[in-house]
Amino acid sequence: MKFALFSLVMNIRNAVTGETLTTQEKFQNILQQAIYAEKLGFDAYGIGERHGPPFLSSSPAVLLTAIAAHTSRIRLLTTVAVLSVLDPVRVAEDYATLDHLSGGRLELIIGKGNDPRHYPLFGIKEEEQWDSLAERYALLKRLWSEENVSWDGKYRPPLREVTILPRPLQSTIPIWHGSASSPLSTELAAQYGEPIFSSNTFHPLPKYKALIDHYRERWAYYGHDPKHAVVGAGAGTLYLAKTTEEAIRRYRPYYEAFHSTDSAKHNQSPFTSLEDNLANGPLLVGSPERVIEKILTYQAAYGHQVMSISVDGLTEAEQREQMAWFASEVMPVLRREIASSVWSA
Repeated sequence: MKFALFSLVMNIRNAVTGETLTTQEKFQNILQQAIYAEKLGFDAYGIGERHGPPFLSSSPAVLLTAIAAHTSRIRLLTTVAVLSVLDPVRVAEDYATLDHLSGGRLELIIGKGNDPRHYPLFGIKEEEQWDSLAERYALLKRLWSEENVSWDGKYRPPLREVTILPRPLQSTIPIWHGSASSPLSTELAAQYGEPIFSSNTFHPLPKYKALIDHYRERWAYYGHDPKHAVVGAGAGTLYLAKTTEEAIRRYRPYYEAFHSTDSAKHNQSPFTSLEDNLANGPLLVGSPERVIEKILTYQAAYGHQVMSISVDGLTEAEQREQMAWFASEVMPVLRREIASSVWSA
C-alpha cells in the first residue's frame, strides 16, 4: 500500500490549547507538514480545494508549488480540485506550470466538491454540477493532449485554435476521479479508464463500497482490463496513542470541535457520536494495532492500493507526533500486507 498525507488547510481555534493560527502561520505549518511527510517516507502530499471558512485552501496550485520548491520526491496531489466550477483553460495552464516546477510530480484528483457554498461564487447552479464537471473535464483532457483546440460548450466561451502554454512536463499528467456521493463520478472515471479516489470520510463503509463496486462494474463495461482498475481511499482523521482508550480521550475535544463547524453541517454525517463513528465509520483513532486492523478491514472491502490520512486541526506538535507514529508503526505493516502498483517507480 502507498500513503498520502492531505490537508484542507482547516484553520479553527485549537480545541485543546485555545490557540488560533494566523493565516501566515497556518501556511507555514502546511509547508513544514509536507516537508516532514517526505522525510518520513510518505508517498504523496495533497491539498484539497475549498472556498469558504474555516478552510484556507482556495488555491491548491499555489500551495503545491510552494511545497514543490521545498521537496524533491513526494508526489503532489489535489484532493480534490473542484473542476465543476473552474475554467479548464486556467486549470490546464496553472497545473501544467506546477508540473514543470515540481519536476513532473503532479497528479490531479478532480471532483465536483462536497461543499455547495462554492457554486454561487462561480456562477454555477448546484443541479448543474455533474454536467459542468463532465464538460469541463472533456475540455481539460483535450487542452493537455492536443494543440489548436477548437471547442464549443455551455460553461465557458468558445475556443478557436487554442494551444495552451506551457505544455505539461509529463507526457500524461495522471488524473484520479474523486468519489464521495454519486455513481456519476465513478461512471466518468470508468468511461475514461482512470482511477478513482474514494472520500471514505463521512459515511459508513457500505456507501463507499457501493460506489467502488459500481466503478469496477462500469470499468468492465467499457472494455478495460479489470486488473488495471485502481482505487485509492481516504480515511477519517488520524489519532494514535499507546491504547485505544487514551487515543479516544485525547481526540474527543477535536472531534467535537470539528463537528461544530458550519462546513461540517454540509457533510450530513449520519454518525451520532465519536463512539458511533469509531464503530461504524472510517475514523482512525486508537492504538496502532487497532488502526491497522481497521485499515485492513476497509481494504478487504475496497481493494484500494493507496490511502490518505489527515492530521488537520491538531496542534503542530501533535501533527508531527501522529505523522511519525503512523510512519513507524502503521505504514511498514501495511506496505508488507498490501501490494500496490501505484507510484512503483
